[in-house]
Amino acid sequence: MSYQVLARKWRPRSFREMVGQTHVLKALINALDSQRLHHAYLFTGTRGVGKTTIARIIAKCLNCETGITSSPCGECSVCREIDEGRFVDLIEIDAASRTKVEDTRELLDNVQYAPSRGRFKVYLIDEVHMLSSHSFNALLKTLEEPPPYVKFILATTDPQKLPATILSRCLQFSLKNMTPERVVEHLTHVLGAENIPFEDDALWLLGRAADGSMRDAMSLTDQAIAFGEGKVLAADVRAMLGTLDHGQVYDVLTALIDGDARSLLEAVRHLAEQGPDWSGVLSEILNVLHRVAIAQALPEGVDNGHGDRDRVLALAQALPAEDVQFYYQMGLIGRRDLPLAPDPRGGFEMVLLRMLAFRPADSDNAPRQPLKSVGINPATVDSQTTVAGAAPVAPTPAPVPAATAPAPVLEKPAPVTPPAPAYAPAPVEEVDLPWNEPKAASPISEPEPEPEPVPASVAEDIPEPVLDTVAEQPELTPMPTPAPASPVPDAPEVESQEHIQAAAEVVTPAMLEHVPDAVPYVPAPMERDDEPPPDDDYYEPDVDIDPASFAYLDDLAHDTAEAVEKEPELLPAAKPATGLAADWLDLFPKLPISGMTGSIAANCTLISVDGDNWLLHLDPAHSALFNSTQQRRLNDALNQYHERTLNLSIELIKPEQETPAQAAARRRADRQRQAEASIHADPFIQQMLEQFGARIREDTIAPVDAPAVQTP
Repeated sequence: MSYQVLARKWRPRSFREMVGQTHVLKALINALDSQRLHHAYLFTGTRGVGKTTIARIIAKCLNCETGITSSPCGECSVCREIDEGRFVDLIEIDAASRTKVEDTRELLDNVQYAPSRGRFKVYLIDEVHMLSSHSFNALLKTLEEPPPYVKFILATTDPQKLPATILSRCLQFSLKNMTPERVVEHLTHVLGAENIPFEDDALWLLGRAADGSMRDAMSLTDQAIAFGEGKVLAADVRAMLGTLDHGQVYDVLTALIDGDARSLLEAVRHLAEQGPDWSGVLSEILNVLHRVAIAQALPEGVDNGHGDRDRVLALAQALPAEDVQFYYQMGLIGRRDLPLAPDPRGGFEMVLLRMLAFRPADSDNAPRQPLKSVGINPATVDSQTTVAGAAPVAPTPAPVPAATAPAPVLEKPAPVTPPAPAYAPAPVEEVDLPWNEPKAASPISEPEPEPEPVPASVAEDIPEPVLDTVAEQPELTPMPTPAPASPVPDAPEVESQEHIQAAAEVVTPAMLEHVPDAVPYVPAPMERDDEPPPDDDYYEPDVDIDPASFAYLDDLAHDTAEAVEKEPELLPAAKPATGLAADWLDLFPKLPISGMTGSIAANCTLISVDGDNWLLHLDPAHSALFNSTQQRRLNDALNQYHERTLNLSIELIKPEQETPAQAAARRRADRQRQAEASIHADPFIQQMLEQFGARIREDTIAPVDAPAVQTP
């Protein structure tokens, strides 16, 4: 006897042998038992879910020699002929190969003839959506009012292509895809009956590969039996399908939870040995994270479609909810950008390393130690290391005392320019960057013209104090020209406050009148610093300054003040805290919490304490940050502080008394008002307002956290 494939050998022959589709079978069984028969049925669904099988079972139910029943005998000649595919009154038509209107008219010409053997003549039209529009029009009248002994059963995988006139004349049933659990259950029964050894993991791989089709699952099982020499093993099925080992996805997630970069890259290396689709691997990780999020919200809602429900629940307990959402979002963005990566594996590794580097800092499972640098010796990175194209920093000699300085030689006096700084910044423990060095001559800029020698008559007019000042300046090693490979345009010059002050005191406009083609020197703008300058940077000039000459500075300050971002509005004031609310203000700073949990606790107030049962009210405006994880962390902090177990309850009700966040905002506002009042009352500030027409920028006033340390 020739071999028969499993899909045909195990085709259901009655409704009770059907797997799944309960919603369809219930309606058909009740209709057959009550003799409420429709003349046209339409079955829709993907391939291999049982459309043709149900149609043949209906034909047996209608023509069984025992009568019209939902349970045909399967023994009579009619049932056997239908099972063997040779029943004359069951006409199966493939609409994909007979799409012409002539074929439909030929079919309808035979409708008028009564059945030969059975009670009903059953027309089974498969893939009916392939008929042409003319064929549908020819079928309409007969489909609406067929002879009483004719039943039409239509089957299609694409009901959207059917005209509405056809849909309205049929009793429509939509068959669902088979779940992996249902497929694995049926394969277990079939392989057990066939005495074929198998592994559960192999059946789960086949169930997922079937993609909802029971017929595909049976065909893949036949292929797996042949591949595994009579056995269905997970390794063989995985090699046959070329699918990813799902356990390796959990290895990657475990390395992420542990914060272990070495294990993470090792897991990627094992994945690379299979030559996977890296976008598909990232999709599998996202699917697992999605199921973990479901497990955290509703544990009983996790499906076992991959046979790994226990591992998903374990991950749900190990990963905080915010970490799951963070990893999922990073994975989505990384999967979108993966085609832009130079190498798919490199892009996949960068996504994982980005997850590892930017994980939430307040996570319970954050790495306990920082990641170690691989292949870099910290001793090789010091202040002597320079960047390609940057000019090396010249050593700064010690200043030469004025008494030992050599006498100046005035054979070729140069134009008076501000002297170079007489100091160099202390070396730092980082790599020198081009913008941290003094600006050298740019290799792409035009060379400056050679200055004309100063006539002897002009040199005689230069006062002696100027010559003494020049003589006191130490000799500096000339700065080498940077390599032209990587010029740094517009690098800011480094100037010292002492140098600018000395130049301003010595060089006067009268001196510059004797120097031809002299260009006034404008100091380079200093880097903006948010910290106020020290007190010794302010000095009172010896000359009278016209306040009108600085009017442009007032306009600049006014424009800058408008551009500065305003401070956020303070929290609305609340009633002063009393009783338990005041106790919560005192307790909050002592709790070992921070991050989101600290923000949640700062916007709560204590309402009642009944033994070990505590009730807090949380402002609903901050409910977006609140979840079960934050409540658990706050409860753990209270248990740790009180050294006993407390039962914490949090309700989303706006507190009537002051919360710690509102108390802190009130204290900041009080300190800000005190600081502003102190500035306005300062006699030195008032003198500057009166003498120089100065103006106070209110947005720059900030209270001092600690008293300033006076240095001698």
